[in-house]
Amino acid sequence: MIKRCFYIISVLFCQFLYAQTNQSITVSFNDTPLNEAVSQLEQITNYPFFFQDEWLKDQTITISFDNAPLQQVLKGVFKESSINFYITQNRVILTNNSYIYNTLPDDYFNTDSNVIEDKSAVFYNEYEANNIKGDVVTIGKQNENSSQEFYTITGIVKNESTNEPIQNLVISTNNKANYTTTNSAGYFSLEVPAGINVIETNLLGYESTIKNVLVYGNGTLNFEVLEGAEQLDEVLIEAKKDDNVKTAVVGVTTIDVAGLKNIPVVLGERDILKIATTMPGVKTAGEGASGFNVRGGRTDQNLILLDNAVIYSPSHFLGFFSALNPFTTGSLDIYKASIPAEYGGRLSSVFDIRTKDGNINKFSGEGSIGPVTANISVETPVIKEKSSVIAGFRATYSDWILRAIDDENLKNSEASFYDGIVKYKHRFNEKNTIQTSFYYSNDKFSITSDSIYKYNNRLASLKWDHSFNEKNKAELILVNSQYKYNIDYEADANRNFDFGYKINETQLKLNFDYFHSKKHKFKYGISSKLYNINPGTIKPTDNNSDIEYKSLEKEKGLESAIYIADLFEVTDKLLLDFGLRYSFYASLGPTTVNIYEEGKPKNPSTIIDQETYGNNAFAKTYGGPEFRLSLRYFLAPELSIKAAYNKTIQYIHLLSNNTTESPIDTWKLSDFNTKPQKADQFSLGLYKNFDTGNIEISLEGYYKRMTDILDYKVGADLILNEFLEQELLQGEGKAYGIEFLLKKKKGKFNGWLGYSYSRSFVKLDSKINEETVNNGDFFPANYDKPHDFTTVLNYKLTHRFSFSANFTYQTGRPITYPIGKYVIANEEQVVYSDRNQYRIPDYYRLDLGINIEGNHKIKKLAHSFWNISVYNVLGRNNPYSVYFVNEEGRIQAYQTSIFAVPIPTITYNFKF
Repeated sequence: MIKRCFYIISVLFCQFLYAQTNQSITVSFNDTPLNEAVSQLEQITNYPFFFQDEWLKDQTITISFDNAPLQQVLKGVFKESSINFYITQNRVILTNNSYIYNTLPDDYFNTDSNVIEDKSAVFYNEYEANNIKGDVVTIGKQNENSSQEFYTITGIVKNESTNEPIQNLVISTNNKANYTTTNSAGYFSLEVPAGINVIETNLLGYESTIKNVLVYGNGTLNFEVLEGAEQLDEVLIEAKKDDNVKTAVVGVTTIDVAGLKNIPVVLGERDILKIATTMPGVKTAGEGASGFNVRGGRTDQNLILLDNAVIYSPSHFLGFFSALNPFTTGSLDIYKASIPAEYGGRLSSVFDIRTKDGNINKFSGEGSIGPVTANISVETPVIKEKSSVIAGFRATYSDWILRAIDDENLKNSEASFYDGIVKYKHRFNEKNTIQTSFYYSNDKFSITSDSIYKYNNRLASLKWDHSFNEKNKAELILVNSQYKYNIDYEADANRNFDFGYKINETQLKLNFDYFHSKKHKFKYGISSKLYNINPGTIKPTDNNSDIEYKSLEKEKGLESAIYIADLFEVTDKLLLDFGLRYSFYASLGPTTVNIYEEGKPKNPSTIIDQETYGNNAFAKTYGGPEFRLSLRYFLAPELSIKAAYNKTIQYIHLLSNNTTESPIDTWKLSDFNTKPQKADQFSLGLYKNFDTGNIEISLEGYYKRMTDILDYKVGADLILNEFLEQELLQGEGKAYGIEFLLKKKKGKFNGWLGYSYSRSFVKLDSKINEETVNNGDFFPANYDKPHDFTTVLNYKLTHRFSFSANFTYQTGRPITYPIGKYVIANEEQVVYSDRNQYRIPDYYRLDLGINIEGNHKIKKLAHSFWNISVYNVLGRNNPYSVYFVNEEGRIQAYQTSIFAVPIPTITYNFKF
C-alpha cells in the first residue's frame, strides 16, 4: 500500500513538473537586453535562473512567442548566443558554451584499448586539458546532436599598443595542420577540428601569442599582439609565413613597408615601387624610367591599384620617385602569374597597393625631411576603438637635382610635385565596416624654356565590408580614377597653345567569399567599369595665334565581368585553385568609325565607308573567358612544386613611341579597328624553406604568348590624329624566362639575392609591306634585358646602427644602330640595322647606406633616425640611351646618362 501511494505521488509530482516545464508562455522582446529578457522569464515562470551576469552582457534579442512551452522559448531566446540551458526541479541552469548531458554516450566506460569514434557530442577531455598550460577559451555553443568534425573561428588581430589591425599575420594550430593569414583589416577565418586546439600567431616584428581553445562550434576569437623587441631585424620583402611553399599561388611578391628604411635608394626617398624592381621578374627600361615591365610585358599591361582604384601614372619627377606616400602605404602585393580571378583588364600583372588603417586608439604620426622632399603623415581616432583617419602629404622643394644631371637640356629645367592622401575607416560592429580613400597628386615640369607640362592623378574609393555569418562575407566597392595632363606652350605669340588630355573611369564591384568547408573556399563576384577618354584638345592662348582649335572625338567604353574561383584542397599534399572570369567589352557611341578595304593598308584612300553610332550604342563588342588555374603539390613538408596557367584580356592600350613610358603618353580604348590584347601564360615553380621558414629559395619558369599587342609604323604621329588607326600595328609577342630568389628574412644579417634570365620578343608580320617589320620575324622588344641580377643586404651592428647595400646588374636594352652610310647632294645619309638588333652597354650600380637610430627610451616626444646613403657609389656612367643626329652633314652618336656621379644624401626621419 505504501509503495503504491509513493508511486502515485511520484507520478503526480512528475506530471506537475512536466506541466510547469511545458506551461504556455506569451511574451515579446524588441531589442531587449538579454539579461532583462531572462528577468522577465523568471517573473513569468516563477523559475529561478542560475547564471553569471557577464555571460549575457552586451547582447540583445528581438523575438515573440505566443502560447509556447518554456523549452521552445528558451531555445529561441538563446539561439544566437553561446548560452545553453538545463531545466530541473523548478529551476533553470544556464551554461556558457557547454551542454549539460543527462545521459552518456554508448560505450563511454568501455575499457577496450581501441579508440571509439563518437561524433554525437564533444566531451571535454579533462586529461588533455590538464596537460595544456594556461587558460582555456571556449568557442562556439555545444550542441547535443552535433556531428561536425570541423568548425570555423573568425576574428580580428590588432596591435596591442596602437590598436591597429595587423595584415599578413599567420594564425595556425600548433601542429601547423590548419592555418590562415589576416587580410588588410586584420580579419581572419580559420577552420579547426572540434575539441581542444592550441592556436598561435606568428609575424616578424611581433611576439608570438598562444591561446588554448576548446571548440564546440563556430565562433569569434580576437587577438591583441605586442610588437617584438627585434622589430628592426625584419627585412623589407616579407612574404606571408610559409605561403611561398603552402599556397597554390605562383609568381606573387608581397612587400611590407616596415623595412623600407633599410634599403639605400636615390635621394634618400623611401620608394616601395623602386624596391619592387629589385625582385626577379619586375624591371624598368632604365634608370629614372616610368612604368614597369613584368615578365616580358609592356608598361601598359600592369594594373596598378591604390585602395582598389586604378592609378595611371604612379611616378613623380620624370620617373625618379613613385607617387605613393611611404608613410601611409601599408602593403603591396604583386601578382606576376597566378592573377586572382577577381582582377582583370591587364595582361601581365596586378600591383595591389593598400593604404594602412589609421590609429583608432591615439594620435600618432611620422615624417621625414630630405634633400628633395618633405613628408608628413598623421593618424587619429575619430571615435575611439571604432573609427580613424590617416592623412599624408608630400612635396618637393628644390630643383637642384636636375642641375646635377649630366645633360645640358635638363640642367636648365625645373620640376616640382606634391601628393596627398586621406583614408577614413569606421567599424560599426563585428559585421559591418566601411572605409573611404581620396588621393591626389600633381606634377609640373619644364624641360625647355617654352613649354610647361602638368599632369595629375585623382582617385576616390569607397568600400563596405559585410559579414553575413561565419561562412559568408561580401564587399561592395565603388571607385573613380582620373588622369589628365596639359602642355602650355609659350614662345611665339603666333604659336602659343594649350593642349590637354584626360581619361576617367568609374567602377562598381561586388565580391563574395564563401567558406564552404575545409575542402572548398569560394570567391565570386561581378564588376562593371565605364571609361571616358578625351583623346586631346588643342586651343590657342592668344587672339592672334595661328593655331586652330581642334578637339578629337571622345572615346567611351564599358568593361564588365563575372567571376568565380574555388580553392580546393584535394588531399593534404595537393591544393588546386580554379578560377573562371568572363569579361565583356563594348565600344560605345557617339562615334563614327572608318571601314577600310580588306587586304589594303589603312590610309585615307582605302576608306570605303563610314558608320555612325548614337550615344551609348554598341559600336563594337569583344569578350571571352579568362581561365585562372594553379596547383601546389608537397614533395616534402617544406618543399613544394607549383604550376599555373593564366589567360588574360586587355581592352585598353597605351600609345607611346618612346622607349619608356612618358607622363604625356595617351591611352586608347579598343574599338572597331583596334582589337583587345590577349595573353596566355604558363608557369612552373619549385619552392623550399629552411630554418623554419627564415630562409626561402624559389625557382620559377614561365612562358607567355601575346596577340594583338600594339606597335606603330615608322614615324607614327600619335598626337591629335583623328585617323589614329592608320598609324597603328598589331602583332604577336612572346616572353619566357627563369627566376631565382634566395631570401633570409631575419637575424642580424638578412636580405635577398635575385636573378632572372628573361627574353621578350615582338613579331609584326603582314601581307602588306609597310605593316611588316624585320621581314615579319620576331625581334627583341625595347625592354628586353636578358640578365638581371640584384642583391640587397642588411646588417644590424647594434640596436641603433645598421648598414645596407644594394647592387644591381642588367644587360643593356636593345637599340637600332646605323650600319652604313651613303652621300646624296653632299649630305651623309644613314642605313639602319633591323629594329633592335644591337644593345647599349650593360648597366650596373652599387648603393650603400647607414641608419643611425635615436635612443630607444619609451617616454619620448618622438622617435627618430638618420639615414645616410650614397647612390651609385662607383660613379658608373650608365647609359640611359644612345641616339644619333645629323650635324653639318655628318652623323654623330651621343650617349645620355642620368646619374654619372655618386649621389650622397642625408634624410632625417621621425615618428611620434
